Amino acid sequence: AGILAIGILFIFFHNLRTTFITATAIPIAVMATFACLYFMDVSINMMTLGGLSLAMGRLVDDNIVALENIYRFREAGHSKFDAAVKGVSEVGMAITASTLTTVAVFLPIVFVEGLTATLFRDLALTVGISLGASLLVSLTLVPALSAKIMKVGEIPVGRKGLRGLFDGFGRGFDNGFTRLEKTYRRFLHYALGHRKTIVVGSILIFVLSGASTFFLGAEFMPSSDTGQITVSVKLPDGAQLEDTDAAIAEVEKDLEGIEEVQTAFAQVGGGGLMSFGGASGNSGSISIQLVPLMERDRSVDEVAEELRALTKDIPGAKIEVTVTDMMSMGTTTPIDIAIKGDELDQLQQIATDIQTMVVSVEGTREVKTSMGEGIPEVQVAIDREKASKYGLTAYQIANGLKGTLSGTTATRYRYEGKEINVVITGDDTFKQSLSNLEQTPITTPLGTDVPLSQIAEVTIERGPTAIERSGQARVVHVSSDIVGRDLVSVTNDIQAKLKDYPLPNGYTYEMGGENEEMVKSFQDLGMALILAIVLVYMILAAQFESLIHPFTIIFSLPMGFSGGMLGLFITRSTISVPAFIGLILLTGIVVSNAIVLVDYINKRREMGDGREEAIENAGPIRLRPILMTSLATALGLLPMAFGIGEGSETMAPMAIVVIFGLTLSTLSTLILVPVIYTMNDDFKNFLKRKGKRKATPEPSETVTA
Repeated sequence: AGILAIGILFIFFHNLRTTFITATAIPIAVMATFACLYFMDVSINMMTLGGLSLAMGRLVDDNIVALENIYRFREAGHSKFDAAVKGVSEVGMAITASTLTTVAVFLPIVFVEGLTATLFRDLALTVGISLGASLLVSLTLVPALSAKIMKVGEIPVGRKGLRGLFDGFGRGFDNGFTRLEKTYRRFLHYALGHRKTIVVGSILIFVLSGASTFFLGAEFMPSSDTGQITVSVKLPDGAQLEDTDAAIAEVEKDLEGIEEVQTAFAQVGGGGLMSFGGASGNSGSISIQLVPLMERDRSVDEVAEELRALTKDIPGAKIEVTVTDMMSMGTTTPIDIAIKGDELDQLQQIATDIQTMVVSVEGTREVKTSMGEGIPEVQVAIDREKASKYGLTAYQIANGLKGTLSGTTATRYRYEGKEINVVITGDDTFKQSLSNLEQTPITTPLGTDVPLSQIAEVTIERGPTAIERSGQARVVHVSSDIVGRDLVSVTNDIQAKLKDYPLPNGYTYEMGGENEEMVKSFQDLGMALILAIVLVYMILAAQFESLIHPFTIIFSLPMGFSGGMLGLFITRSTISVPAFIGLILLTGIVVSNAIVLVDYINKRREMGDGREEAIENAGPIRLRPILMTSLATALGLLPMAFGIGEGSETMAPMAIVVIFGLTLSTLSTLILVPVIYTMNDDFKNFLKRKGKRKATPEPSETVTA
């Protein structure tokens, strides 16, 4: 990103010294950012590095505007010192305001709550610090270096070799840019004379590009390709370790034909709730790492799809293939349907029906219910009539079983200042088989023992792995991953199917998962975007000491937003949290060029130019810095937009929105903003004339008798 930004500077300046002066902002801003992050105890992570990448092209913008203005004063014959002082003084307030608008738009993000704030607070902090350091460099170091090492003069003629080639390129570029400035001046003159045509044309462009929004999908966070896949293997209960090992071996054999696999680590047997804390011989897993993204043609999702197809026919085994996404943070699944009711059997039936419907929706994978297949458990059905003959209650029977199987704490033994529980348990023989368990002695109130089989029926059944409750109602979840489609499209298809499903009375369902988090984040970010626009307007009003000129500059925002949406449509991306962050960032960036242009138009009018004359003079003069800053910012974001590097796909929509939005808004700044400037100026003059008419008293009529 830094190299591309510096390359743009060299193309426009074709001077190593001038390029060096401008590029100083990059290392200084980076070092200052790392120093501030260190003292603020913020780690170097994907978000802080993403913030630096995001700011990389923008870091040189202030330097470009300051240096280009200094260069213009030098060409006009001013001394090195005078050119440095006057050049920075003329644009100092403008570049300060443009930087403040970019930094200010991140303030609402810092105060947003939830997962979005957790993810992007470090990014906002990094961008703010780096741009602040860049502004300081442009106001201090740039004029100092310009006064010392900047050279201005005609490009030499007649030099040979590589220098001669560069000289020829420089002369050709300057001649071409001079023709571009003349063409732009003529088009600007036409635009000022045909304001309605320009406004209507701009509205059409805005509507057509903005219409692409209706064809975009939406998701919480774009998936990132880390190249990690997990294959879970589960055999029926009672399967031996050797059977599980054979199934794992079948999966490993299928992996041999997938060239993208770099390493695979298999684990046979597992523990946890399903195995009551012991080893579970009927389950296993394989952790797969693919070769780096740049060394393979297929994505991790495509490899996972092939693996699902290869392993689906392994006899007797249930195979789940999941892709590890570092941005999922283990919080929830993309699709999560919470079914609420009272009876577990009814909930299980509803969950099974909904699971079947979700499986039928295109793009869903690994659909399962929270009840699963259940786990084997011993169920004791008490015969209350028989138990009452012995004077036993369900509570007493349960306590008796607990004492025999788990033990009861009889007393505590003190030893060397520590208390040790003394636990009395029954004979382990009662745990070895169902028939032995039926002979567990239960003590009656009379002190006699009665076998459990005399007062209860003991059976082995399947029970739920967990029973969740919400608001006194039992809850069962149906969850699913998504492959190849966006979250909103899949959610809409599922909801369309659920509308036709007849739920029994007393049972309800709620859509949750990432969709719920996405809606909440979009609402928060929408409010942050509104606050960002308000903050930008306040900064502009303070800069121009006017309520009219900020509106002129704000008119560049709609074109930027529609350009960002058009960029997502062209690149087949979705609206996501990073794309929303890109829109907020765009709010601060797109006004920068308009600030520089409007500020110089006002200065030309203060120098005595008429309104149209000031616009036609200011536009071509500010054309070079506007194009330089826009190209430097856009090209600096290209590596992020292309998603170079594993896991970088998450940040790509942000860069895409900024690049396309900045491109369209730059065209708007050069043509539409001057037209809106004149229209707002006419409106201001109209208000002044109207105010004067009201202030002037009407002459009283004199009646002569």
